[in-house]
Amino acid sequence: MRHPVSPPVPELVAAVRRALDGGPAVVPLPRVTRGPLPAGTALVVRTSGSTGTPREVALSADALRSSATATHERLGGPGRWVLTLPPTHVAGLQVLVRAVLAGAPPVAAPDARFTPDGLADLLEPALHGAGGAPVYLSLVPTQLHRVVAAASDGEGRPLRTLAGCAAVLVGGAATSPALLARARDAGVRVVTTYGMSETAGGCVYDGLPLRDVRVRLASPDPSEPPVARAGSGAGGDRVGVIELGGPTLAAGYVGDAAASDAAFRTDHRTGERWFRTSDLGRLGPDGALAVLGRADDVVVTGGENVAPAAVEALLGELLGGEACVVGVPDREWGQALVAVVAATSPSATGGRGLEPLGDARLARVRAAVATRLGPPSAPRRVYRVPALPLRGPGKVDRRGVVDLVREHESHD
Repeated sequence: MRHPVSPPVPELVAAVRRALDGGPAVVPLPRVTRGPLPAGTALVVRTSGSTGTPREVALSADALRSSATATHERLGGPGRWVLTLPPTHVAGLQVLVRAVLAGAPPVAAPDARFTPDGLADLLEPALHGAGGAPVYLSLVPTQLHRVVAAASDGEGRPLRTLAGCAAVLVGGAATSPALLARARDAGVRVVTTYGMSETAGGCVYDGLPLRDVRVRLASPDPSEPPVARAGSGAGGDRVGVIELGGPTLAAGYVGDAAASDAAFRTDHRTGERWFRTSDLGRLGPDGALAVLGRADDVVVTGGENVAPAAVEALLGELLGGEACVVGVPDREWGQALVAVVAATSPSATGGRGLEPLGDARLARVRAAVATRLGPPSAPRRVYRVPALPLRGPGKVDRRGVVDLVREHESHD
C-alpha cells in the first residue's frame, strides 16, 4: 500500500514529527518548483493536477495540527490510525500527522497494491492490538467499492473487518449514495469527507465543517458578495462556488504568487481569508454542505446545462457501482451525455472493455433519470466497464473516460 517513490513510512513519520515541532519541512516527492518555501512551512504536498500542471501546496504546522485535532474531536478522540493511502498525497500524510499527535505509530503495510484481503490482513491485528482504543482509517471511494464488491463475490471478511473500525473516512472524490448505503448496512461507520490539499485535507465531515472551519457559497463573479454561508440560516436551493476558510488553509502555492493570489483571498468586508475551490455546492437548512461537482465538469447538451454529479449518484443507485458522466462531441447535441459505470464486480463485464447496456435496459435507465432529474440529464449511452481510469488516489480521470468512449465508438 506504500507509494513506490515515497520514503519508508517510519522515516516519514519521524520527519513529520520533527516538522510539527518546528523542524525542516517534509517534502515527500521531488520538488517541481524553484524558490524558497513560505516561512513556517511544515509540509509541501503536490496537488493531483486536475487543472493541468500539478502545483505544490505549502502547509504550516499550525494548519496540520488544527486539522488533525479537529478530526479527533469530531470522531470522539485520538486513536490508532491505519494507512491505506499513498503517503505522498495529503490524505495519506494527514494519517501520519494524526498518528503522531495521537502518540501511536500508524499501522502500514509494505505492499503498494491495495486489495480487500490485504486490507483485512492489515486491520485484524490492528483491531485486536488496539487495547480498546478506536481504530481509524481513510479510504477513497474506489477502495470502499472494492471491499463491498468483494463481499458481493462471497469474500465477506474484508467488509466485516472494516465494520470493526470506529470510523472510516471516505473522501478524495464523490461517493455514490448506493455505495454508502451498502457499506453502512454492513455496519461500516463511514464518514464522508470533503477537502483538498489547500485545506490540509478533509475539513467538512458528513457535510458539516470541522471546528473553526468556515464554509460559504460564492457568486461565480469573485467581486460579488457571497451567496450563502454555513451557520447563517441561508442557503436553500441556491447554488454557488464553494469557498473554505479557517485555520487549516495553506499558506499558498510554492513559487506561483499569481495562482496563490487568485485562489486565496482576503474578504475586505470581514478580513477573513478564503480559499476558492472549483466546486459547486448547496447549503441545507441545517448548514450541511452538498457538493454538486466541479464547476468545469458541467456538460452543455442541446443547449441545457447538466451537472454530472447528480446523474452519477442516480446511476449508482440504479445500476450499482461507480459512475462517471461526461460530454462527448456530437454533431446533433454539441455534447452527448454518456455514462460509464464500473461494474459492481469485475466479473460482471467478463473482464472486457466497454460494454453497452442493452436497448431495453438503457431505455429504462433513461426514463428513470428523466423522471428524477429532467430529460436533458438522461444519458444517450451507458457503458459498463471493469474499472474506471483514475488519476491520483481515487479520483476518476474524466478525460480518460472521454478517451475510452471516443476510442470505443470510433470502432463501431
